[in-house]
Amino acid sequence: MGVKDEIRHKVWNALTEKKLGRFPFPLVGRIPNFKGAEKAVSFVQSMDIYKTASVVKVNPDAPQLPLRTAILKDGKTLLIPTPRLKDGFVMIKPDSVPAGEERKAASIKHMNTYGKVVPLTDIPGIDLIVVGSVAIHPDGRRLGKGAGYADREYAILREIGNKPVPVITTINSEQLVGDDIPRDSYDLAVDWIITEEGITETNTPYPKPDGIEWEHVTEDEMESMPILKELKGFRRGTDL
Repeated sequence: MGVKDEIRHKVWNALTEKKLGRFPFPLVGRIPNFKGAEKAVSFVQSMDIYKTASVVKVNPDAPQLPLRTAILKDGKTLLIPTPRLKDGFVMIKPDSVPAGEERKAASIKHMNTYGKVVPLTDIPGIDLIVVGSVAIHPDGRRLGKGAGYADREYAILREIGNKPVPVITTINSEQLVGDDIPRDSYDLAVDWIITEEGITETNTPYPKPDGIEWEHVTEDEMESMPILKELKGFRRGTDL
């Protein structure tokens, strides 16, 4: 087991042993849902970078469902990557969601009913990005579940011309670690860590991806993620 996986398992085990996780179980192998997720959302809603954002991209995992719900209730456009990026991104506009149905619309099961998959050419300019995490270092280094989707999603958006924007993550404070998390060139660092206890700015020294590192994309990934093929044909630098 590599260092990254050792850290992941340490966090998954701690959340399980301290009963800080929530459905779905087991926590291992996924972005863990956690107790305090709703409190973390209230802190996000207090942030200026959230208040001024019109379009927010949020990962599709369970712990961020309360935040996706809040985004729609707050009248913002929500962009959700499809699981494993199989179909690209789903965009849900708040005016397409009847009052009281925001949580349903923000769920993976029903997001396609209220929103639609959008081609790269129709993705609006994104103002704020939210990623799920397994473990986070105070300096912004992040570990997801190991598939690299959050890193790649950010790189795709930069590749099509989206401006650099703040990246935040919502976690339980138990997921904040002091371990020396190894970092690859394509890894996405976060700017703000929001827990059930409050908000921390990382002042991360690590640069974010400014596009796809194609040398790390396999043929299997090109086949399983059609959005990468679409991206290959997209003229870099399109003004969003």
